Amino acid sequence: MADSERLSAPGCWLACTSFSRTKKGIFLFAEIILCLVILICFSASTSAYSSLSVIEMIIAAVLFVFYMCDLHSKISFINWPWTDFFRALVAAILYLITSIVVLVEGKGSSKIAAGVLGIFATLLFGCDAYFTFPLKQQRHTAAPTDPTDGP
Repeated sequence: MADSERLSAPGCWLACTSFSRTKKGIFLFAEIILCLVILICFSASTSAYSSLSVIEMIIAAVLFVFYMCDLHSKISFINWPWTDFFRALVAAILYLITSIVVLVEGKGSSKIAAGVLGIFATLLFGCDAYFTFPLKQQRHTAAPTDPTDGP
């Protein structure tokens, strides 16, 4: 039994690392890291705005694991492209609002740093929403036509 586990481990590691090299994997990993840094900045100044970073970091980590382990193909009752799109869109909007509020208050260097990083998070989540927009991925291709089928 230990031999079969050892033989499957490289395949599992390969599957884990291959997703982290895709565009979606890079976006989710960057979102997790940026949310962690923003959480640290908010924790140094005030904890009033840190819940957004915690929630977005957890959701991004869960989606990262789902995509990495290919669980999204096994759970078919959730529309994953739309779920991921709305997650990124809502996160971009909430980070924009939170960052503007924090930058207008502007008390303390860690709050200002969190506000500026929140603007970067808005851009990151916005790009993620743009690239995962489901209708953008389902472009219609023209059907082949036969030039001999004329009237």
